[in-house]
Amino acid sequence: MAQWATAERHWWEQRWFVIAVALIAAVPLLYPQIPPLLDLPGHMGRYRVQLDHDRMIWLNDWYDFRWQLIGNLGVDLLIVPLTPLVGGDLELAVKLIVITIPVLTVAGLLWIAREVHGRIPPTTLFALPLAYSFPLHFGFVNFALSMALALNLFALWLRLARLGKFRLRAALFVPLSCLLWVCHTFGWGALGVLAFSAEMIRQHDRLPQNFNSLGERVRHWVSAWFRAGLGCLPLAPPMLLMIAGRSEGNVTGRTTDWFNWRAKIGWVTMVLRDRWQAFDIASAAVLYFILLRGARDASIEFSRNLLLSALFLLAVYLLLPRIVFGSAYADMRLAPFMLAIGVIALRPRKGVSLRGAATIAALGLAFFLVRIAGNTASFYLYAKSYQRQLAALDKLPEGARLISFVGETCNNQWFMSRLQHVPALALERKLAYTNDQWSMAGAQLLTVRYRLRGFAHDPSQLVTHEQCPRQWWRPLKRSLVLFPRYSFDYVWILSPPPFDPALLKGLKLRWYDAETRSGLYEVDHDAEGPKVSQEELTPPPPSETAS
Repeated sequence: MAQWATAERHWWEQRWFVIAVALIAAVPLLYPQIPPLLDLPGHMGRYRVQLDHDRMIWLNDWYDFRWQLIGNLGVDLLIVPLTPLVGGDLELAVKLIVITIPVLTVAGLLWIAREVHGRIPPTTLFALPLAYSFPLHFGFVNFALSMALALNLFALWLRLARLGKFRLRAALFVPLSCLLWVCHTFGWGALGVLAFSAEMIRQHDRLPQNFNSLGERVRHWVSAWFRAGLGCLPLAPPMLLMIAGRSEGNVTGRTTDWFNWRAKIGWVTMVLRDRWQAFDIASAAVLYFILLRGARDASIEFSRNLLLSALFLLAVYLLLPRIVFGSAYADMRLAPFMLAIGVIALRPRKGVSLRGAATIAALGLAFFLVRIAGNTASFYLYAKSYQRQLAALDKLPEGARLISFVGETCNNQWFMSRLQHVPALALERKLAYTNDQWSMAGAQLLTVRYRLRGFAHDPSQLVTHEQCPRQWWRPLKRSLVLFPRYSFDYVWILSPPPFDPALLKGLKLRWYDAETRSGLYEVDHDAEGPKVSQEELTPPPPSETAS
């Protein structure tokens, strides 16, 4: 019986198949006009200011936009040339860029597997659904783009090493590493970890393997470690950019929440988190089962190269805090890629039959297609939700001062409405002021200059029914009473928790959706707002509510 390792290329290893699955990865994003990723609408608001603040001068009264060199500019830079190419349609430009992320992720995983194993193992197909991982659903688009690029650059790094073109590799990766850092620092860091681990294995294997003692073996690995460090020097220049940014004060925010084991355990179960908890957890369980099977099944083995890469990523994951320079979920972002590298490290041993390998490939492809179908259905439902809410903008005049309140729950529910930054689409479409923009110098190019007593920026748009423990979100009652009415023209309430209609006193209804209880209201500046006792507005003691 033919063995998979000696047979000719089978169907899952053909170029047409690689192209096909990469294109299939784009399917969930084809229908939605706006990719329904949690933070993405907020970023789109920033892109609008970036493109139009010189023409629409009132935007400069509300926002301060300044170009600076930071490691978080991937999509921000790409929309500059792309938007004019698509007729000035910012939403189409963003959609086209976002579509490339899962496509590049799938292509990168398959290319890495091809370079390391010499061919694409059938087990690799199980890793492909991670192209739609939780960090992408969260809307970390610069990060996700940088990781997709990092995977492909790692494959290129491996290919040039396999061909012995080390001088060419060094010359190419000096500018490529800088460009990747500009896209997002995390992608550059991940590429460095992957490249270093691969170079360690290469240096280890090219040195003499005759060991007479444990000490000689240790010295051998130390020598491989040192040589690997020298080999990865072309990836080091972005460190100078980081040092320069820190010295100029461009990066602010705390680095905190170290070794939060409860959160880290949770993140590894959420690698495929989208909409349906049972489906997403069961899918993640399939991946962990594949890894466990690879560790125990005599017919499957790990590539030392990628196994070391996965272990290095695991070490980084364990050491990373949850918040880095004020940017949350730093460790969460790495979890799916750590898992993906572990899965593509697997391969059937040489004795496995072609029929057995084909069966594994068919199961892996079926798993990928089921996840893509689930993501497509989920995105369709999210897109319909966006369309329902965005009907309010037909009643909003251009340039309005808009405050928005989006309903949130105190429970960390698996399903996320993804409406949290939809108000920013009023900024993107209507050039209106919205209170959901992030405002931390050095983390992005835009900061808020409109001073509004706690209602200027994220997370002032998030409201709940009651005060949530360990959160700064306000109850909707407090927000409707306390927001500075003379500073706003309209109030947009999206899927709110239950509240007393009397709190809408002084607001004129302009649009309403009965199913979601969402409404757009015009502020009557001549009318009094609702009156609520101070006792009702006083939140619980800080010890119960501080973040």
